[in-house]
Parts: sequence; structure tokens; C-alpha cells
Amino acid sequence: MKSTPNNQRQSQKKLQTPRFKNLPCLGLKFGAWCFSGVWCLVFGVFIRFGVCASVVAAVPILAPPPGFDALFNGRDLTGWRGGETYDHRKLLAMPEAERKAQIEKWTKSMREHWKVENGELVNDGRGAYATTEKDYGDFELIVQYKTVPLADSGIYLRGCPQVQIWDYTEKAKFPLGADKGSGGLWNNSPGAPGKDPLVLADKPFGQWNSLHVIMVGARVTVWLNDKLVVDHALLENYYDRAVPVPPKGPIELQTHGGEIRWRNIFIRQIKATEANKILASHGEQGFESVFNGRDFSGWAGPTDNYEIVDGAIQCRPHKGGTPYTVGEYSDFVARLEFKMPPGGNNGLAIRYPGHGDTAYEGMCEVQVLDDNYEKATGEKIDPRQAHGSAYGMVPAARGYQRAIGQWNFEEVTVQGSKIKVELNGTVILDCDLANVKEFMHDHPHPGKDRTSGHFGFAGHNDPVAFRNIRIKPL
Repeated sequence: MKSTPNNQRQSQKKLQTPRFKNLPCLGLKFGAWCFSGVWCLVFGVFIRFGVCASVVAAVPILAPPPGFDALFNGRDLTGWRGGETYDHRKLLAMPEAERKAQIEKWTKSMREHWKVENGELVNDGRGAYATTEKDYGDFELIVQYKTVPLADSGIYLRGCPQVQIWDYTEKAKFPLGADKGSGGLWNNSPGAPGKDPLVLADKPFGQWNSLHVIMVGARVTVWLNDKLVVDHALLENYYDRAVPVPPKGPIELQTHGGEIRWRNIFIRQIKATEANKILASHGEQGFESVFNGRDFSGWAGPTDNYEIVDGAIQCRPHKGGTPYTVGEYSDFVARLEFKMPPGGNNGLAIRYPGHGDTAYEGMCEVQVLDDNYEKATGEKIDPRQAHGSAYGMVPAARGYQRAIGQWNFEEVTVQGSKIKVELNGTVILDCDLANVKEFMHDHPHPGKDRTSGHFGFAGHNDPVAFRNIRIKPL
């Protein structure tokens, strides 16, 4: 069993000792989530089951818990199609007729090797994967499975492999990590967080295992049999590691090598407000608020061009400029939430000198722009102007903003000449400005090599709002 670093053990301890006390039993009876006196994380909150005992063997088929939907009805394959290890983006990009034919081929294979038996979804170790017809963004998934020696399986998240399930006793696969157990994000790069489970949590063959997965953006947390095995790790895109996982995609039950049985497969879609709370709950130590939500204390620059609305800094319509923190920062991490109007345009001033255009005089401007700016305004933009980009220098991945009117969660890390932008749990930019040699419109960026400066906003006439602004010096 792999040893657990101190910080990970502390994280596990924190998860196992929540604030809530003496809550009544809710009558939920699904495996590892219902033990007498055990704290469990369900529906995004911790619940203590007081008198419930694990009676899964007696009551194997359950109704979905409140807020959850059943992916498997216990009777047939309704809601499922076939799938394989195939880039979901490429599938969606196919002409409709070609995509339909491909799915029909996979589904035919899936139906030949999957069946329903005693309320269980059973695969014989071959054929296409059972894949949800529906795509999901941020979600909470609970599922039970039972497998046999030498079997190998997993759960693809948004079509990307995978939460690993395998035989933890198969010595031939010990070099691949089988001895560490199931539940890890096995297709992540060697040494990457989440690749190996934090603890060995598999139950002996013949017993049902319980998996609990929360995915927000590309951030994945996994509990196996009530033990934390993956803690808020980024799932890498197996199909192209230079591109983030898709914002939406199907759930796939993979199989090869041996029989696997599934039951009580439930999913709950996570909305924006809860997703932001989940993201903010990890790694928050060391951050200090730089905005009090009431006035511009601690800020300088054209603050008159901004207003405070419901505890948020908001650019006044048809105004702009760069308000900035009085304090300066060298290496730091900034966290904040922002809300975008249609076609909204603003920016984050990074290592700003306090004068001039931060996109050029500062280290950079991290663009804040409506993902649908072109559609909203009819104006074409350079990829280096998209949201999250180091403006005019390095483009960010697009398509990860929330809907207009919802709050987005963003984290920006600045270390030396490197900048990383994580939007709603997905890394959309990870670059080194020292390597940039070409600039948009051949416009030089004389400030890009700055080593310190202020943090602020770069307004451009639109009422973009920012709140919960905090910074952690590194």
C-alpha cells in the first residue's frame, strides 16, 4: 500500500470529521454510504447515519436519493448506448449521419455483451462500453460494482478515461499500479495527482464496492468504500493532454477482461453556486481578502469609474480604466468570482505598474471576455483575445464559462514568468511568457518581464462584476 503524504492524510482526516453532529438517519441504504455512526458525503454535504445498517444485500435495488436521477432503471438498457475509447469532441464533430452510424455500431456491440440480471447491469468482459445517452457537466455520481479476479474496468468521466477499477491482487499488473487498488485516475501522467489512489480501499471479490465521484470542471474527487482515494485532482484529457477535458460528456462503464456487475447508479448535476463553493473549499489556506465588499479601501486608480453592487466591484457602463490594489505582488495566486453580461469585456491586471495599459505596461492582462463575444457583438477576435488568454500573447482554451448571469470561479497563479489560469475547475491557460516571441498585431509588450506590481481590473465600458477577491503571496 502506498504511504499517504502528511497533507493528504490531513485532508482525509478533515473529510472524516465534519462539523455536523447527531443528524438522524435518512433511511438511505446504499453500501458504503450507510454504516452505523459513520459520516458520509452525500448530496454535497456531510451526513451522519446514526442507526442505519448496511442492508444492501437485503435491499439491492434502491430509488434515487433526493436530488439524484437513476442512470440505470434496474430493468433494461433504457438511457444507454454503446461507446468506446473515442474522443467525444471528435464524435460530436462528425457529420450527423456518420455519427449516428458509429453510435449504432457501438450500441449493437454493447447489447450483445451487456444484460440485466436480478436488477444488476452485467457485462461479460467484452464488447462496447455502456455509455449514457445524455452528456453531463459538473456532477456527483454514486454507483456500486462487483467484479471477479483478473477483470479490468473503469468509469469514463465526460467520455475521458478513467476512474480505474481492477484486480488489486493481480501481480502481473503490479508494475502498472494494480497493487495500489482501484479508484485512481489511472490515465493521468506518471506522478500526476490522482493517478494512484491515496489508499487501498477495494473489498474482497464477491462483495459489492461503492464508488462516490464528484467532478467540477476537470477537478475530480473519489471515495471508494467510504475512503478518500482521489482528492480534487485534475483529470487529464487522455486524447490530447494539451487540451482540457470537455465541459460536457457522457458517463461510460468500461469493461475488458472479466465479468463486472453494476447497480444503484445515480447521478446529480451540480449547479454553479455549489460548484463554486466546492472549488473554494480546497486549498483556501493562506489567502487574504483584498476587497471588503463595501468600499474601495486598499485600492487606487480610477475607482470612480467602478461601483459596488451587492458586494461586488462592477465597472460602470461606458467607463473603464484600471483600479488596482495598493499592495504589490511578485509571485501569487489570485482567486475571485466574476459575472459577465452579454458581450462583456474586462481583464485582470497582472504586476501592473500603476500607469498605462496593463496589457502592455504590466506583465500582462489576463483577458476577461464573454466566451460568446463574437456572436454577441458581431466582432471577430484573435484567439489571443479570448477569455483567460495572456492578452495578445498566448491564447486560452475556450468554452468553459458558465451561462450569462451566473458567477464563474477563477484562479490565476503567477510564478516567475509563468501564468496559469483555472476557470471553473479547468485549466485553460498554462504558459511561460518568457517563451513568447510573436505578438498580436506585432505590438510589443515591454512590461511582460516585470517581476512585481499591483493586481487590478482592466475595464472596457461593460458592467462586468467581481467579488470574493483574495490573494495568496507565494
